[in-house]
Amino acid sequence: MPNPPLTGARLFWITLAMSLATFMQVLDTTIANVALPTISGNLGAATSQGTWVITSFGVANAISIPLTGWLAKRFGEVKLFLASTTLFVITSWLCGISGSLNMLIFFRVLQGAVAGPMIPLSQSLLLACYPNEKKGMALALWSMTVIVAPIFGPILGGMISDNWHWGWIFFINIPVGAFAIWVSWRQLHDRETPTLALPIDRMGLILLALGVGCLQVMLDRGKELDWFHSNEVVILGVVAVVALTFLVIWELTEEHPIVDLSLFKARNFTVGVTGISIGYLIYFGTIVLLPLVLQTQMGYTATSAGLAAAPIGILPVILSPVIGKNAHRVDMRWLVTLSFAVYAGCFFWRSTFAPNMDFGYVVWPQFIQGIGVACFFMPLTTISLAGLRPDQIASASSLSNFLRVLGGSIGASITTTLWDRREAAHHEILTQHISVFDQAANQWFGWLGNLGLSQPQQAALTAQEITRQGYLLGSNEVFWFSGWLFIALMVVVWFAKPPFRPGGADSSGAH
Repeated sequence: MPNPPLTGARLFWITLAMSLATFMQVLDTTIANVALPTISGNLGAATSQGTWVITSFGVANAISIPLTGWLAKRFGEVKLFLASTTLFVITSWLCGISGSLNMLIFFRVLQGAVAGPMIPLSQSLLLACYPNEKKGMALALWSMTVIVAPIFGPILGGMISDNWHWGWIFFINIPVGAFAIWVSWRQLHDRETPTLALPIDRMGLILLALGVGCLQVMLDRGKELDWFHSNEVVILGVVAVVALTFLVIWELTEEHPIVDLSLFKARNFTVGVTGISIGYLIYFGTIVLLPLVLQTQMGYTATSAGLAAAPIGILPVILSPVIGKNAHRVDMRWLVTLSFAVYAGCFFWRSTFAPNMDFGYVVWPQFIQGIGVACFFMPLTTISLAGLRPDQIASASSLSNFLRVLGGSIGASITTTLWDRREAAHHEILTQHISVFDQAANQWFGWLGNLGLSQPQQAALTAQEITRQGYLLGSNEVFWFSGWLFIALMVVVWFAKPPFRPGGADSSGAH
């Protein structure tokens, strides 16, 4: 029989603990990005080698997330969450004291592996603590941390690497994690979920690790190795496709699958997960692209680029509790449609970026996009979990979060690759205008000559400006295309079928 909902102070403390644990884990996926040059330099490694600090965590994390549902049934959700969070804190400390790049990468693999269950279980445990009529609020508060954390990662990473030892990027997890563990144990130790002595799906585990591991490494390394022009990428891609194909076939016939693909029989789960995965793919791709544009082409520092992106988190903090409180009165499909419309409008706005734009022109689309963020995660998660039994929530949450994380990796790879390709195309077109027969080119070189620049200096500055213009035009096209993808995605959500009772609610729950 399910545990009764919590009330009063207990509900407040467990919400805070779960939110902090989620925030800490999501933050760790982005906080090290801007500090890579500092970490690599301090450990005597090339920056290209340092990228494995990011890749190693992502690969291990992507493999371990889908295991959450099986592990939760085997050991219990509370024990697994507490163990996962405790090990995450310990491995964070080990990452911070690493004396070599190899040691840091090893501990990042461990950190990514143990972190897998944290996000799915924080979601399912939080839902179990709330009464049916307030589960929408629980999802709203949880989703707010998942969306806002990636924004603060680059800001904190930049500030720490600029002012303190890079190890504090990982050490800050220790007090936050310790608090979350203590509060979670106090509030949940008597609310353990039922367990089953499930056999280990060894073949499923091997295929999952092989397929997802190769796919994640391919996505992280593809751009650096020029994608399918590299034998390494081709081999990784073939192994990933074969392993994942066999994984799907195996799991559909396995009695105790490591990944419960039968969840896709539920129409709303399929629709909700499709919306979350593709929407997050586009969203995360632009999270990666915007700071790159600002830092490489607009002269922003890492910290100022992070501050320019940060306003996207303001409105979700304000709106998420309001949306959660009134979730049972609103058709989730309309909220998601509003979210996608706001995303599309802001991306079309960003497609007009120009070399002379001011700080406000960067900030305002970010601020307005917060409306889309607030209406994105909670409604789509509610749709995906609607109608599922309480014992299915952990598996559903782990599968949904796995596909979201994978979507983010795919989005980052596609977006940055497309940006480079479009710059190359525009670079070629713009270069064709550099001739004695082009009036604008003659005016440009005349102006440079009046500044006292020699011909070699004029040529170097011109090449630099063409590259800059090419990248800005390329980013505008990526944003424009992303806007149209969100418009197309609006259609998908209307295949969902109401009522949208929150995940794990019984038939008498509010809707």
